[in-house]
Amino acid sequence: MNSSNQNSGSGALGGLRVLDLSRRYSYYCGKLFADMGADVILVEVPRTGAALRTEAPFLEDKNDPAFGIPFFYYNTSKRGITLDWKQPTGREILLKLVAQADVLIEDSDAGVMDALGLSYEILAQAQPRLVVTSITPFGRTGPYSHDAADDLTLLAMGGFLNMMGYPDVAPTQAYGNQAYAMGNMFGAVGAMIAVLGAQASGRGQLVDVSIQECVSMAMENAAQFYDLEKKIRTRFGDTQRHAGTGIFECADGYIYIFVGGMAAVRFWPNFIKWMNDERVPGSEVFTEAQWSDIDYVNSDPAKDVFSKIFSGFAKAKTKKKLYHEGQARRVPLCPVSTAADIAENRQLEYRSYFSTVKHAPSGRDVVMPGAPFNLAGTPWRIARPAPALGEHNAEIFTSIGILPQDVVFLAAAGVV
Repeated sequence: MNSSNQNSGSGALGGLRVLDLSRRYSYYCGKLFADMGADVILVEVPRTGAALRTEAPFLEDKNDPAFGIPFFYYNTSKRGITLDWKQPTGREILLKLVAQADVLIEDSDAGVMDALGLSYEILAQAQPRLVVTSITPFGRTGPYSHDAADDLTLLAMGGFLNMMGYPDVAPTQAYGNQAYAMGNMFGAVGAMIAVLGAQASGRGQLVDVSIQECVSMAMENAAQFYDLEKKIRTRFGDTQRHAGTGIFECADGYIYIFVGGMAAVRFWPNFIKWMNDERVPGSEVFTEAQWSDIDYVNSDPAKDVFSKIFSGFAKAKTKKKLYHEGQARRVPLCPVSTAADIAENRQLEYRSYFSTVKHAPSGRDVVMPGAPFNLAGTPWRIARPAPALGEHNAEIFTSIGILPQDVVFLAAAGVV
């Protein structure tokens, strides 16, 4: 695992300055910039800090903002200041910071920035090449633009929730704010495209990200499926989509196999040989002609037959054994990995995927997921842990001409 407490500024985005005004939805977007070398300044509410600091789970189960795991993960490599930009003085200070920035990330409700005198037009006057990236539930325009939403709401409104979980129960939300993650990744891509445009033209622009729209992208071909076949794709959970394609229990968990449906032409003969070599009871039925008929393979009787025969075989073997045997026989099969499996995965270990970051309050080295992609010449790295509340106030405010004694005065007034 990589030790990642290093100085910032040398990554692919070194020299780029980002103001991160995240309040709820957009922290990960700033992290993507920061861990690639951009100077990202997280702006928090004075005294109390970001609400994310109090979000569980907590290191060592200490219900303490300094031990919050989500905040610690989503804000690595960022510098941090406190600033109440809703006050007139705070607004003036923010505009001074904007004058030195390339990107501003915000997730305020539609109309809030405008009402505070911080519309895109005003921000662009302070810095013409500024790219303002707004990540909100439904975007800045439209009938839902003022509506509140959480991750579950957005998965539902984007259509993706209907495809998550098991067919015989209500839809099941995936863990970990997946809708927010989708919005943040598309937001980062949109922001970088706009930055390239600003470098060429000298003019920035507003990047309006609707998380709902980003979630709808995750539905893959569901809309086209309805358009062509008038069928609504829905969740199938651990059931078989076709006989031979689905999740099956094994000795120490679950595996996913894909030998039915479209895969049957290529892999079905390999699967039959495997079952015959293992002398699996009843597997001789798989050589019969009906298994080449797609209508039969899609039928419930075929699924029942496959499940009865293969389930008994799989339950006697471990995930590892089934996976390696499937690989050797060219049968598409993979383990359903748990969090513990991922932490010990040989492929991820070989590529040094996980990073360790020092958590100062506890003195512990915390292991966290690493780069979502690798750049050979300017590799991703975590430059510093998430900032303590107001950690870089003096450093950043003095850099824009505010005297140290004035920083103290502004802190007493609740501005910073």
